[in-house]
Amino acid sequence: MTLGDENRPTSSTFTDSSRRIHQGVHGYPEKVNNGAKGVRGRAPAQRSRSILSALAATLLLSVVVTLLAGWWSGALDPSSLLDAGPVARFGLPIVTVLAELAFATTIGGLVLAAALVPSQAARRTALVTGAIGAGLWAAFATARVILTASVTMGVPLSDASFGSTIEVFTTQLEGGRTMALIPILAAAVACVALASSTATGAGWALAATGVAAAMQSTLGHSSSEGGHHAALTAMFLHLLGAAVWIGPLIALAVLWLRRVASGDEFTATLRRYSTLAAWAYVLVAVSGIASAVIRLNSFADLRSHYGAILLAKVAVIALLGAIGAAHRRYVLAPGRLDSGRAAPGVRFWRLAGVELLLMGVVSGLAVALSRTAPPAATAVPDVTAVYLVTGQSAPPPASALTYLTQWSPDVLFGFAAVAGAVVYLRWALRLRARGDRWSAGRTAAWILAMILFAWVTSGGPAVYGHLFFSAHMLQHMIMAMVIPLLLSAAAPVTLALRAVPGRRDDSRGPREWLLTLLHSRWAGFFSNPIVAAVNFAGSMIVFYYTPAFEYALRTSLGHALMVVHFSLAGYLFANALVGIDPGTKRPSYPLRLVLLLATMAFHAFFGVALMSSEQLLVANWFGWLGLTNALADQQSGGEIAWGIGEVPTFLLAVIVAIRWSSSDERDAKRRDRRVDRAGDAELTDYNEMLARLSESDE
Repeated sequence: MTLGDENRPTSSTFTDSSRRIHQGVHGYPEKVNNGAKGVRGRAPAQRSRSILSALAATLLLSVVVTLLAGWWSGALDPSSLLDAGPVARFGLPIVTVLAELAFATTIGGLVLAAALVPSQAARRTALVTGAIGAGLWAAFATARVILTASVTMGVPLSDASFGSTIEVFTTQLEGGRTMALIPILAAAVACVALASSTATGAGWALAATGVAAAMQSTLGHSSSEGGHHAALTAMFLHLLGAAVWIGPLIALAVLWLRRVASGDEFTATLRRYSTLAAWAYVLVAVSGIASAVIRLNSFADLRSHYGAILLAKVAVIALLGAIGAAHRRYVLAPGRLDSGRAAPGVRFWRLAGVELLLMGVVSGLAVALSRTAPPAATAVPDVTAVYLVTGQSAPPPASALTYLTQWSPDVLFGFAAVAGAVVYLRWALRLRARGDRWSAGRTAAWILAMILFAWVTSGGPAVYGHLFFSAHMLQHMIMAMVIPLLLSAAAPVTLALRAVPGRRDDSRGPREWLLTLLHSRWAGFFSNPIVAAVNFAGSMIVFYYTPAFEYALRTSLGHALMVVHFSLAGYLFANALVGIDPGTKRPSYPLRLVLLLATMAFHAFFGVALMSSEQLLVANWFGWLGLTNALADQQSGGEIAWGIGEVPTFLLAVIVAIRWSSSDERDAKRRDRRVDRAGDAELTDYNEMLARLSESDE
């Protein structure tokens, strides 16, 4: 008996009465007579064959579209210099699209297990689905490494020297080393998914899958566009959004085939997936637009092969969006999915089958697009020291105006800022709709924090922070000290716990995941005020006086980790001192002031060290740009670290002092009210003790 067979009905198992019960619970009636019309419902086996046919057609269609589009664009033509042969040229796009579909299936199974399915049996089936997808992903990713090495090095697979070729590709080329790590991560994800039976295990597997997606995004055209951090982040968001959109639908098909969820459970899962798919669709659209803007020089480029495939992909995605809207309006609306004579989920699959086929077309077009060279730039860049070091042209000279007008959009953090503002406002409006109050000041603090975050990561500080140490330090101080103050004042965790509804089944929704994180040992350790203060101050030394600083300047991953770390470290420190969000037990007010004074002293020491230093940090970056005296600019950065860094810390000290005074006043008022009610027992006992001592002396 395989997994899920214990829930599979057979014709010899049920009597007429039990068959009717099975129809009501699982939604698989053998025959449905529609009265005079004589319409007869399809048997479960027929529906299963329909779903399997849709999945197989999706797979086949994605491969066919990949080959046709690649042949039409010339991406499959033999190279005039080094041709690896037709097996490698035609095999590489095929295994690429299969690897991406397997990656999406992995994501889909893990997402269902982590947050969507309501029962343990369904969660286990979703985990097994994710594990199988990860195993296939590892196999296809390995084949992709082999074929990519053959095409890149121009050595056919049958050549006797191919063994040494694959060794050189995976050990000496940066892209080859990255590509070779992906199947290893995929195999690890398969092992974790198979060994897990909880949502937490699925979450850890999802984290490893996200790392692999970040590595995958550095490959392809985006990696060849020097310095285009926006292209890399857009590719990462595009891959992740597409996988979260396509993968859960494939996993839902497996759940439907295995019949491990009742009709009501399947209905709840579908509605949760619909909300997730809407966000994934927005993510795919935004990242796709950003990628197109980066790679196309003008509207005339849309007439190229690359532009034509891009337009076809946009058209299919728009059609998928229309089908998704139809799902939400006509199928998943309350009372529609489980109404009528059709079983729960049948209405959904009438549109989902078409959606799967179109997703196969999108996957094929996406792979063909990645194999097609984008239009060449019409303008020749001004090859300067800045361009040679950073891969980008130098911006205009820095001024107060250019800090407001110069932009280098970061798709990842820009999307995070907009999504954060939208979600926070929705939560606040939800509280107001049910009659609860939420401070307008906290909402304003959050919106201001998101605006500042978008400006710091995409505006003038991001543009000039890549070129001048002083601008980088300005970016760092705002990101690590100013924005966290606003975040702690906005209390987003408190708002989420009040506004996000809890789940009543065995699934783990956003509120449950948030509570799991808050109650974890990691959160308790890093939110401890002393640990938060040490992390906040000490990580600056570790970052600037180790190779981590250069890694953040040269790589997109390092830059993203820098932004996330210092923003989170600043929030944890500010929340431990003046915030109201849940966390570890906050220390007494005197200890808070001691921590603040120690932090102020450290910032002064750090700033003075930079101001007096004669050694240039990352000299092979700032020293080679030739824009200014790099050492003098670094000393100016020390002044910024000392001057600007002390202002937020001083504000924190003022807030702590005010709250300390307010706390004493509240304690005094509570004591006075207690004395008025029951008398001052402590004072009475003290007077009686003095009286006894006096009598004893007499």
